[in-house]
Amino acid sequence: MIYYLGYFPGITKRRQSILAATNKMEYIYKSLLKCRKDVELVSCSVSSDKTGEVGCKKQLGERLKLRQFRTLGRKNKVINVLDRFLMKWQLFWYFIFHSRKTDTIIAYHSPLYCKVLTWLKRIKKWKFILEVEEIYGDVSGNVRLKKRELRICKSADAFIFPTELLSYAVNLRQKPYIVIHGTYQIEPDRRVRFHDGKIHVVYAGTFDPRKGGAIAAVAAGEFLPENYHIHIIGFGSEKDKKYLLDEIEKVSKKSKCTVTYDGLKSGEDYIRFIQSCDIGLSTQNPDAAFNETSFPSKVLSYLANGLRVVSIRIKALEQSAVNDLLFYYDKNSPQAIADAIKSVNLKILYDSRKRIFDLSENFIREIEALTQD
Repeated sequence: MIYYLGYFPGITKRRQSILAATNKMEYIYKSLLKCRKDVELVSCSVSSDKTGEVGCKKQLGERLKLRQFRTLGRKNKVINVLDRFLMKWQLFWYFIFHSRKTDTIIAYHSPLYCKVLTWLKRIKKWKFILEVEEIYGDVSGNVRLKKRELRICKSADAFIFPTELLSYAVNLRQKPYIVIHGTYQIEPDRRVRFHDGKIHVVYAGTFDPRKGGAIAAVAAGEFLPENYHIHIIGFGSEKDKKYLLDEIEKVSKKSKCTVTYDGLKSGEDYIRFIQSCDIGLSTQNPDAAFNETSFPSKVLSYLANGLRVVSIRIKALEQSAVNDLLFYYDKNSPQAIADAIKSVNLKILYDSRKRIFDLSENFIREIEALTQD
């Protein structure tokens, strides 16, 4: 049996989860099912509102089960602390009574339960594969957290990483690992395009000023001609959103290029919107510590939908399997971003979906080998 531990939204969809992480975990467990593996999803997601929920186990398919634990609801700070403790307690005893030495545990890296898993590893002796997407201490600038994370990694038998660079930083004992940059899910062409004679450029993602991507995309509009349209879609706090809208207004007053905020898109709406565009932007702060180890998930999303991609040049992308498909800029300035956008020749034959398909086939073979008994 393979147990896959992470933050799955659950049956009622009233539990906390992060869409990008959930999508990648879904892709990984579906790849395991293609290898004819029996998989049980173990969810540590707590309630996203005040309503508590009981734990349950549900059969989701012939070889797929979901186990979720009791959660108290998000009522106040005291209950929230108790809820986290209860979640770790339930997780510990569930694996004590249900897992065997012959099982494999894949765990999405999280400070909440990784320490519990190190205890369980010592007791149960099963194969422990740690999926590490990023070092949270790098993102937050918390040195103590980073040290704890690196200690936790020592107990893993193998790893799943988004980049080779993260393996260099974390896998100090050179244990077995595989790399999956993100979700290799090809989206068929919906045949939706803007028919206004313009070149449409999209930035999809967070408005978080620490990452700086949305504002950089807006600023580039000042240096683009009138046959370009920059679309911003994504999410952020009300404060970040207001700042973004103010920047769009400022740029629009002095630019011939059209710059618009088009809201938050998800699911089919997201796919159809980005497929209506020509170029995807992966603009972010190149000096942020997490750039050394994390892979921008939006890059794969753009490629899976057939878009050209303009990105800041970072090692995680240069050393990736999609490096040759990307259009880079080196200087983090609006002018440099605009120049890179203008350098994209849309008349040249381009098939990014074929590369994503090949990566998917290769990953299935690798995950099957990594999880062999």
